[in-house]
Amino acid sequence: MRTAYSVETVRTAERELMARLPEGALMQRAAAGLAAACADVLGRVYGSRVVLLVGSGDNGGDALYAGARLARRGAGVSAVLLAPERAHGGGLAALRRAGGRVVGADGAEALIERADLVVDGIVGIGGKGGLRPEAVPLAAAAGRARAAVVAVDLPSGVDADTGEVRGAAVRADLTVTFGTHKPGLLIDPAREYAGSVRLVGIGLSLPEEPELEALQHADVARLLPVPAVESDKYRRGVVGIAAGSARYPGAAVLAVAGALRGGAGAVRYVGPAGQAVIARFPETLVSDGGPRRAGRVQAWVVGPGAGDDAGTVAEVLAADVPVLIDADGLRLAEASAVRGRRAPTLMTPHAGEAAALLGVEREEVEGGRLAAVRELAGRYGATVLLKGSTTLIAPSGGGGVVRVNPTGTSWLATAGSGDVLSGLAGSLLAAGLSAVDAASAGAYLHGLAGRFAADGAPMGAHDVAEGIAGAWRSVVRG
Repeated sequence: MRTAYSVETVRTAERELMARLPEGALMQRAAAGLAAACADVLGRVYGSRVVLLVGSGDNGGDALYAGARLARRGAGVSAVLLAPERAHGGGLAALRRAGGRVVGADGAEALIERADLVVDGIVGIGGKGGLRPEAVPLAAAAGRARAAVVAVDLPSGVDADTGEVRGAAVRADLTVTFGTHKPGLLIDPAREYAGSVRLVGIGLSLPEEPELEALQHADVARLLPVPAVESDKYRRGVVGIAAGSARYPGAAVLAVAGALRGGAGAVRYVGPAGQAVIARFPETLVSDGGPRRAGRVQAWVVGPGAGDDAGTVAEVLAADVPVLIDADGLRLAEASAVRGRRAPTLMTPHAGEAAALLGVEREEVEGGRLAAVRELAGRYGATVLLKGSTTLIAPSGGGGVVRVNPTGTSWLATAGSGDVLSGLAGSLLAAGLSAVDAASAGAYLHGLAGRFAADGAPMGAHDVAEGIAGAWRSVVRG
C-alpha cells in the first residue's frame, strides 16, 4: 500500500530523526538519493549540463548537495540562486568545492535552455500559493527546454497537503520525494505536475495512520470476495439495481453489467428498463413491483438514469441494507434521509454533481478535491467516492484516512462508465465489503478494466464492463 502524510506529520518525524543524527546527516541522505535519481535520468553524468534552481529552504540545500555529487562525477553544474543571501551555506560551499558554479538570475533562462537536466529546489513542502514572481520565468524556461526536470520532494508551486495549484508551478518529469509521499503527489491537479514519483527512504518513523493511502494489487486482492465451497447464489449476496427510465434505459443495462461482474451471487433489477435488461442479461432477476417487492437483497444501487423518479430513490433509502447512490439519485435523495440512515451509504458523484451538492462551482471541487470529498462525507454522514482524474474515497463523517485510486485512464471519460462503476461497487457491497472497501476495490477494478479495454484507443462503457473479469484476474494473480 502506498501512503502519504501531511507536512506537519513529516516535519515532526524529521525533527525527531535529526535529534538522533549528526548535524546535516539527514540532508545528506536526501541529497544522495536525489543525486542517484538525477544520474539515472541523465544516463551519462560525465559531460552533462545540470542547472539547479535554488531557493532559500532545505530543498535548495538538497539540490546544492546533490549538485555537488554530480559535479564530482564530471557534470557541469550551475546553481541559480533565487535568494542568494539565504541560500544554504553548507550546500553552496560543497558545490563550489566540487567545481560547480553559481550564476545570477540574469541569463539563467538561456542556461536552462542549453541544459540536459534542471533540478527544481525552489520551494519546499511548506510552500503555498504558487511560485513567487521572480521564479515564474525560470519555471517557464524549464518547461520550454529539452532538459528533463527533476523536482526535489515536490514540484515548486503546488500545495503538498491538498494537491491544489494556486498559480504558476514547476512541471516536473520526475519528483524525488523523501521519507514518504505527500498528499499533493497523489491528487490532481498537483499530481499532473509531479510526473513520475520516486520515493527515497531517509529513515523517518511515521504514525500508523496516514493522511492518504492508495491500494495496490495485493491490497485489493485481499478484499475481493471468493465463494466458499458451500456458497450458493444467495449466500454470495444479492444486489438490487434500481436504475434507468424510459429516456435512459441504457443506464440500467450498464449498471447491471457492472453488478454481474462484482462478486455478488445474483442481481435483482427493478425499474422501467426491465425488457432491455433481460434481453441483454437473461440471468438478471427482473421485478416490476418496486424495490419493496423485489425480494431480499444485501445492498441496493439507486440513481443511474433514474430521471425524476424521486419515489424509488426514497424507497431504496428507507431499506435497512447498504445503499449506493449515483447520478440522478444524488439529486433526488433528501439529505436528511441520507443522514438518517442506519445502514452504510455510499455516494459516487463526479465533480459537477459534488459541486451541486455542496453549492459551489465545479472548478472549486476540481481544484480542491480532498477538501470537497471530506466535506461531502461529513455533511451527508456517508462514504463518498468522488470520481474524476483522481478518484478519492472518504469514509463516512469525513475524518480518517482518505483513499486515492491509482488506476484508470482518461478514456474512462465516456458516457455510461460511471453506471458500470456503480453496479460493480454495489455488487461488492452486497458481497459483504464495507462501503470504503467496496468503493476502493470497485474503483481499482474499474480503472484497471478501463486501461485494458482502451489500450490506447477510444472505447465505450460496455467495453469497460467486459474488461472487469480480466482486471479481477490480474489483481488476484498479482
